[in-house]
Amino acid sequence: MKWRLADAKNKFSELMTRALSEGPQEVSRRHETVVVLAQRDYKKLIGKHISFKTFLMENDSDFTDLDLTRDKSPMRDTDI
Repeated sequence: MKWRLADAKNKFSELMTRALSEGPQEVSRRHETVVVLAQRDYKKLIGKHISFKTFLMENDSDFTDLDLTRDKSPMRDTDI
Protein backbone atom coordinates (compact mmCIF):
# COMPACT_ATOMS: atom_id res chain seq x y z
CA MET A 1 0.00 0.00 0.00
CA LYS A 2 1.12 3.56 -0.65
CA TRP A 3 0.94 6.13 2.12
CA ARG A 4 1.41 9.87 2.17
CA LEU A 5 3.82 10.96 4.89
CA ALA A 6 1.15 12.81 6.89
CA ASP A 7 -1.13 9.74 6.87
CA ALA A 8 1.75 7.46 7.84
CA LYS A 9 2.57 9.73 10.80
CA ASN A 10 -1.03 9.85 11.98
CA LYS A 11 -1.61 6.13 11.54
CA PHE A 12 1.83 4.74 12.33
CA SER A 13 0.43 1.82 14.31
CA GLU A 14 -1.72 0.79 11.33
CA LEU A 15 1.24 1.25 8.98
CA MET A 16 3.32 -1.09 11.13
CA THR A 17 0.51 -3.65 11.43
CA ARG A 18 0.09 -3.70 7.66
CA ALA A 19 3.82 -4.02 7.08
CA LEU A 20 3.80 -7.07 9.35
CA SER A 21 0.70 -8.68 7.86
CA GLU A 22 0.53 -7.54 4.23
CA GLY A 23 4.13 -6.83 3.34
CA PRO A 24 6.16 -3.73 2.43
CA GLN A 25 4.45 -0.34 2.70
CA GLU A 26 5.52 2.69 0.64
CA VAL A 27 5.61 6.12 2.31
CA SER A 28 5.99 9.14 0.03
CA ARG A 29 6.98 12.74 0.63
CA ARG A 30 7.00 14.95 -2.42
CA HIS A 31 9.06 13.00 -4.97
CA GLU A 32 10.83 10.70 -2.49
CA THR A 33 9.63 7.31 -1.31
CA VAL A 34 10.78 4.98 1.44
CA VAL A 35 9.64 1.45 2.17
CA VAL A 36 8.64 0.14 5.59
CA LEU A 37 8.94 -3.62 5.89
CA ALA A 38 8.97 -6.28 8.58
CA GLN A 39 12.35 -7.33 9.90
CA ARG A 40 11.83 -10.91 8.67
CA ASP A 41 11.36 -9.56 5.12
CA TYR A 42 14.44 -7.37 5.46
CA LYS A 43 16.54 -10.33 6.58
CA LYS A 44 15.37 -12.30 3.54
CA LEU A 45 16.55 -9.48 1.30
CA ILE A 46 20.01 -9.11 2.78
CA GLY A 47 20.62 -12.82 3.26
CA LYS A 48 23.02 -14.41 5.67
CA HIS A 49 26.43 -12.75 5.67
CA ILE A 50 29.40 -14.60 7.07
CA SER A 51 33.05 -13.63 7.02
CA PHE A 52 35.37 -15.12 4.43
CA LYS A 53 37.35 -16.82 7.19
CA THR A 54 34.19 -18.44 8.58
CA PHE A 55 33.21 -19.56 5.10
CA LEU A 56 36.57 -21.26 4.62
CA MET A 57 36.62 -22.82 8.08
CA GLU A 58 33.03 -24.11 8.06
CA ASN A 59 32.88 -25.12 4.42
CA ASP A 60 33.00 -28.85 3.76
CA SER A 61 35.19 -28.34 0.71
CA ASP A 62 38.51 -30.11 0.61
CA PHE A 63 41.36 -27.73 -0.22
CA THR A 64 44.13 -30.34 -0.17
CA ASP A 65 44.44 -30.31 -3.99
CA LEU A 66 44.62 -26.52 -4.13
CA ASP A 67 48.00 -25.40 -5.53
CA LEU A 68 49.20 -22.36 -3.58
CA THR A 69 52.79 -22.32 -4.82
CA ARG A 70 54.07 -18.98 -6.02
CA ASP A 71 54.98 -18.48 -9.66
CA LYS A 72 58.78 -18.03 -9.83
CA SER A 73 58.90 -16.57 -13.34
CA PRO A 74 60.49 -13.10 -13.64
CA MET A 75 58.26 -10.06 -13.78
CA ARG A 76 57.65 -8.39 -17.09
CA ASP A 77 59.55 -5.29 -18.11
CA THR A 78 57.76 -1.98 -17.99
CA ASP A 79 58.66 1.50 -19.17
CA ILE A 80 58.04 4.25 -16.69
